[in-house]
Amino acid sequence: MLNNSKMSIAALAVVVGSGPSMVFAEDKAEGFIEDSSLTVLNRNFYFNRDYRKGQSSPTGNGYSEAWAQGIIGKFESGFTQGTVGVGVDAFAMIGLKLDTGDGRNGGQSSFDVLPVNSDGEARDEYTKVGGAAKVRAFDTVVKVGDVFPANPVVAAGDSRLLPESFRGVTATNTSIEGLSVQGGRLHAMSQPTSSDMRENFATFYAGPVNSPWIAYFGGDYSLNKNLSFSLYSSRLKDAWNQYYAGNAWTYPLSDDISLFGDLNYYKAVDEGKQLLGKFDNNIWSGRVGVKLGAHSVALSHQRNNGNDDFDYLRQSDSIFLDNSIQYSDFNSPKERSWMVRYDLDMESYGVPGLSFMTRYARGTDADYSNANATYMRRDADGNPLTDQKRWERDIEVKYVVQTGSLKDMSLRLRQATTRATAFESDLDEVRVIIEYPLAIL
Repeated sequence: MLNNSKMSIAALAVVVGSGPSMVFAEDKAEGFIEDSSLTVLNRNFYFNRDYRKGQSSPTGNGYSEAWAQGIIGKFESGFTQGTVGVGVDAFAMIGLKLDTGDGRNGGQSSFDVLPVNSDGEARDEYTKVGGAAKVRAFDTVVKVGDVFPANPVVAAGDSRLLPESFRGVTATNTSIEGLSVQGGRLHAMSQPTSSDMRENFATFYAGPVNSPWIAYFGGDYSLNKNLSFSLYSSRLKDAWNQYYAGNAWTYPLSDDISLFGDLNYYKAVDEGKQLLGKFDNNIWSGRVGVKLGAHSVALSHQRNNGNDDFDYLRQSDSIFLDNSIQYSDFNSPKERSWMVRYDLDMESYGVPGLSFMTRYARGTDADYSNANATYMRRDADGNPLTDQKRWERDIEVKYVVQTGSLKDMSLRLRQATTRATAFESDLDEVRVIIEYPLAIL
């Protein structure tokens, strides 16, 4: 594995290092070079998860642990001049295993720090390499290839060592001031722990789904700096149609005091061959809070009115609900949840770059009595689970270096504790994430 690691690192260096030389070949096309960027993000990622009831561990003791280093190189060219401009985006990434605590690497689970073999053993290294061609005409940009969409119905996740990506066609338009419209059709995805850029689709709660594509369309409109709206829809072919509506607002009361809030709503119905069974779900969340100088406090409520889990693409960020937090989504059928969150920005106290967050959420009334076969959860006697409850407490401290040779380096500590009845896990987890971005071009 050592030789393979050296070859992968060398390949990464070639791809990242070749960025400037590739664009110099197009030096005559003004704008292609001037607007280009080449960045490298160094990410050191430590993750441990302690299942308090001893479940979901390849070693049988309920404990998963991994420490890894990720290097994420991205090149984005500008566009050639003219009515129609062309460009290219490319990336090369490598994940390196540093330690998995004598095999406590999470196995085949949502732990997902490093790829594992059929025996649950983590690989020493893996790579992700891809790119996309892009065209700009007027105020529209079309990309074809490996893309990273970001919207409430399809959003590439970046909560693990390496980011998730999709393969297909995307388009964005910004012709109208304050309005951003986007759409796409994607035929493959790549999980954070995979080198395969053409994987089939998978969802978080139902697992793999044999769908040929997912398409989405929608937009975000900022009426002014204090009020915005979003409206999106998506179709995972033969599985679901999803619809999203949301808004966010702030209301300044003075220079130091402001109110803020948001509202998010999803509707999901089965589609085509009903690969995930029949369902007709709607789930919503609302939040209101107050910001006073360096402090902010918010209260949110979330409710799933459907008979099934509200599902979304695996390891993606496409669940814009207030109570979808570090581990729990609070999205089980009929579940109602409340959350209180507190944030502190230490700049006002003479420590710029240091921030603190803590939150506590509690969910009740989860009921699988009418769930379909795909999402059904049963007790040991085979009866549907009812009257299920859970809570989660998160704490996060983050510091971003403000000056000097390590400027923009960030250090983040995240801790989560969850406790639940039969339908979910009791666990404690800790994540330590150190990131150092470098702008080469």
